[in-house]
Amino acid sequence: MGLVEVEVKGLKFRVDDTLKYTDTDEWVRVEGEVARVGVTDYAQKELKDVIGVELPERGSKVKKGDSAATIESIKATADVYSPVSGEIVEVNERLLEEPELINKDPYGDGWIFAVKIENPSELEALLDYQAYIESVRKRKEGGK
Repeated sequence: MGLVEVEVKGLKFRVDDTLKYTDTDEWVRVEGEVARVGVTDYAQKELKDVIGVELPERGSKVKKGDSAATIESIKATADVYSPVSGEIVEVNERLLEEPELINKDPYGDGWIFAVKIENPSELEALLDYQAYIESVRKRKEGGK
């Protein structure tokens, strides 16, 4: 894992240079036909302390951009969107008892769900870590 420390508008966060990202702060680790998904370090810092997670149902179908999970924090409730279309093949049930894993290890034990990729071409729309940093920078500076 290649973690890179970044600072945007006074907020420090890490990105993993081996992952792909979305504009909605999900990360994607492609493992053969499966995309493992979680939220970025930036997202978990914005949410603050995570206190609950609603996981998708294993076997359910999702389309790219669908809300697949929900994270509840002391600050807000946030949807986690599927970066690709496919079938949910795995969910991180540890998060039901230990939702704080999203804060402690967002790129590792804090993963949320895994999707069997239906359309590999959807991966082409994902951002590399540099484009994701730029996406965060634009949102922070633009007040979005």
